[in-house]
Parts: sequence; C-alpha cells; structure tokens
Amino acid sequence: MRSPFLGEFVGTFVMMLLGTGVVAGCLLKRTKAEGAGWLAITTGWAFAVLCGIFTANLFGSADAHLNPAITLALAVKSGDFSRLLPFLVAQVCGAFLGATVAWLFYLPHWSVTEDPALKLGVFCTGPAIRSYAANLFSEIVATFVLVLVVGATGSKLVLSTGSAAGFGPFLVGCLVWSIGLSLGATTGYAINPARDFGPRLAHSLLPIAGKGGSDWAYAWVPIVGPFVGAGMAGFVLRVVGA
Repeated sequence: MRSPFLGEFVGTFVMMLLGTGVVAGCLLKRTKAEGAGWLAITTGWAFAVLCGIFTANLFGSADAHLNPAITLALAVKSGDFSRLLPFLVAQVCGAFLGATVAWLFYLPHWSVTEDPALKLGVFCTGPAIRSYAANLFSEIVATFVLVLVVGATGSKLVLSTGSAAGFGPFLVGCLVWSIGLSLGATTGYAINPARDFGPRLAHSLLPIAGKGGSDWAYAWVPIVGPFVGAGMAGFVLRVVGA
C-alpha cells in the first residue's frame, strides 16, 4: 500500500489542508482567528510543511518533496528526472484535494465574507504590488533559498553525518517560516508550483459563494519562478557536491 507516489499525494494533501486552513482562518469573516495576521499565517504554513513531511514519510515517500520545485532541483542535482512527472502529478492532486477539504471545513464562512479577493487569497498567492518582473524575481530568489538551504540541511559538507535522523523536517519547517517572514511579503511566497496551481484550480471549479475570478493572468509567476529558482539551486548543489 505504501509508495512514494502515495506519500507525495497524502503528504501534500495534509500540508495544503493545514496551510490553506490557517489562511482561511485569518482572512474569512466570523472565524475565531479572523485578523490574526501575517505571523499566524507564516507560522501555520511552517507547521503545515512539517506535518506534510511526516505524513509523506508514513505513506511511503522517504524524501517527502511535496513540491515539484524540490523534485526538479534534486533531479538537476542527480541527473535523474524519472520521478519528476509522477511526483508532480501526485503533488498537484494532493494540493487540489487539500484546498477542497479546506473549503468544506470553512463552508459557512464563505457566504459571510464579501470580498472576493480574500476568498481567492485563501487558495493561492498574489502580489502585493503587481509587477510581473519583480514578482517573478521574488519567487525565483525565495525558491532558490529554499532549495539551497534544504540541500544544506542534509549535506555532509555541513554536518559530518548530515542532519540528525528525524530532525530534518523540523529544520525545513523553520526554513519555510523564515522565508515567509523575510521574503514572503511581496508575492505570498508560493515557492511551490503545486501549492499555487492545485488550489487555484480548485477555486476556479468549486461553487464558492461569492467568489470572483481566479486570476489566471498571474498564475504563471508562481509556476515559472519556483521552477527557475529550483533549477538554479539544484545546479549549485551539484557543483559544490552537496
């Protein structure tokens, strides 16, 4: 029953349910967390990644990428691209399902939230100031940092035996928290094509009360940016022998 594909699917599902859940709690009207703010969102996402990694491990994905950008970076590093497409499918499907369950979880709150932009913000990222070049740069840099530091946490060049067994997920959660706090305020730090595309697709298909458009004009930025940043970081990790 356990398999890398299933692990990526279920792990991404859990990550997205918790991640979109904390955003919904902060943005939707008449929740007990309404208005909790950016610190709550970045902290919730950090724990969401941690929980997703452990779940992916449980269901058979030892690497627990949960992110096509991570999968691409490790493919560039190793030269083995065989897992890129199947993992991408599992991650996008898991992200779609996670966002769908989050919609159901907060079902009464959509109709009392008037602003369609807040509803879209639960599902996917968007720029604070729309400037495609600047937004793309933000996603490239943030994803480059994500991949580079993830590579460092498991590298014998950093620790003689890599990160302590079982401690890696906590380090990655802290990294995602740091990126959110330091580099997330311009675009909402997608740093993960599946994280943005799967829920954006869910937003476009679900009968969400009072929703607006899904902003597909922007959707390419959180896909292209993370892939570019990840590919660059994967090449760097290959060069340094991490």
